[in-house]
Amino acid sequence: MTEKEFWNDPYLTELTSQVTRIEGNDVELSHTIIYAESGGQESDAATIAGIPVVVAIKDEKRIIYTLQSPPNFAVGDNVVSQIDWNRRYALMKLHFAAEVVLELFTQRYPEIAKIGAHISQDKSRIDFEWHENINPLLIGFTQQAQAIIDADLPIISAFADQEQQRRYWRVEGFAQVPCGGTHLKRTSEVGKIALKRKNIGKGKERVEITLLVSE
Repeated sequence: MTEKEFWNDPYLTELTSQVTRIEGNDVELSHTIIYAESGGQESDAATIAGIPVVVAIKDEKRIIYTLQSPPNFAVGDNVVSQIDWNRRYALMKLHFAAEVVLELFTQRYPEIAKIGAHISQDKSRIDFEWHENINPLLIGFTQQAQAIIDADLPIISAFADQEQQRRYWRVEGFAQVPCGGTHLKRTSEVGKIALKRKNIGKGKERVEITLLVSE
């Protein structure tokens, strides 16, 4: 099993760990800070021993990294992994913002069904099965989400079941949500958000979330 240091400290940008497996360009590490795409959150941009990681795959308790070129190290060696912090931090902000918006929707409309989600460095999105245009709802949901963000509340992230690698985040007084992503320490780190509606087909609605850049 790979020890997922991105859960223990999602703000860590460099880590020395031991190589436990090599097969072609595929590598596994004893400990890792490099997040592999899961739950809609894209993988980190990263290097291992200076070699770019082109694919990161989560396989139950393992994480397998495919390198851009053959590794210049061997099993048992210690190597340094580094992540692109700007990308990671943007993903963390947009992930949490999307989770807050989704939770607000489901609290108000328990019957609404999420059918997809994706978190990239530039924006996040949530797709719903819904019978009408959600655009009139977005002003209110933007205000509610921004109020939670601006409240500067602590975000607790922990295991619900360590054996099964199931995690959650919690904001007291708001929600506890199952989630295995990387999480901020405080809600205010998100900054200002904007919500936009997109039609993706009959009976389907999409909300896109972006971060507003301060002047």
